[in-house]
Amino acid sequence: MSQQKRLPTAELRLTPKAQDSSLATINANAAGIDIGADRHWVSVPAGRDSECVRSFGCFTAQLYAMADWLKHCGVETVAMESTGVYWIPVFQILESRGFEVKLVNAHYVKTVPGRKTDVLDCQWLQQLHTYGLLAGSFRPEDQICVLRSYIRQRDNLIKGTCVHVLRMQKALTQMNLQLHRVISDITGSTGMAIIHAIVAGERDPQKLAALKDGRIKASCGDIAAALTGDYRPELVFILQQELQLYEFYQTQIAAIDVHIEQCLAKFSDKVDVATKPLSKPKRRGKKQPGNPPQFDLRTHLYRINGVDFTQIDGFGALTVLILLSEVGVRSVPFSHSQAFYFLVGFMSC
Repeated sequence: MSQQKRLPTAELRLTPKAQDSSLATINANAAGIDIGADRHWVSVPAGRDSECVRSFGCFTAQLYAMADWLKHCGVETVAMESTGVYWIPVFQILESRGFEVKLVNAHYVKTVPGRKTDVLDCQWLQQLHTYGLLAGSFRPEDQICVLRSYIRQRDNLIKGTCVHVLRMQKALTQMNLQLHRVISDITGSTGMAIIHAIVAGERDPQKLAALKDGRIKASCGDIAAALTGDYRPELVFILQQELQLYEFYQTQIAAIDVHIEQCLAKFSDKVDVATKPLSKPKRRGKKQPGNPPQFDLRTHLYRINGVDFTQIDGFGALTVLILLSEVGVRSVPFSHSQAFYFLVGFMSC
């Protein structure tokens, strides 16, 4: 397969318009790339090659050929427009080859005054980037990108877990087992013990009620009454499958938490925890939502940021971790007042 595609004769005649002398050239060695699902159109300044516009396929070898051609044309900075995730391999390869790469929001490009007329999208991007009219979207450093991928996948797993919890609840309700009426969380220790016993074949409400944890406020009699129902075999089978899927997701969440902890351990320290230990956490009235990891996340965040963000009301360790994975780490440690205004400002955006 050819690594690059020549423009048809008709398209070769679509040369960029002469640059407006009233606009100052900011990026003389700028290129524009219109990212597609299977082909990427690239434009370089006029006179750098016999053809100032070429297209390249999406295979890795073709992306490296694109980088080689840009180097040959003396390009130093690249602006690209894309939808979806097709831009990520191009961005990473070009960045690794030393190019300054900007991912441009397609909406912002369309609002820039001017008309494309007969100029290809990549040529329009190249021209705007030459005049310094394009701002790149925020993309954190690679270490943060790794953490962000883990955190977003963890969020997907938690959402998948919620689906199976709802299906377990539905199966119980269809059998008129009102377990959720007497305990607050069917995925807690009491709920899981009772559901496991039901799946294993136990039908005696008194024996099921005896599995309750001592912290449960409901009496054994109330729980036994709630667990007197119609144990239909097909619904018990559905409950069993949903329980297995729920536990599988829990296993996957635990596995990704291991990778998150390893990733956090690679971040440089902004504070020596041994000489400046973390203060005691604030007493919170309710359990922190979001299924936080089981390792000491708060200490990792304190070590990485140099300040304990969880001292701010409403910010648990998992919330701070999510913010960190999206906006990155500041090179200079925050003071407590700076940390407060930074997080409040980010949440208000």
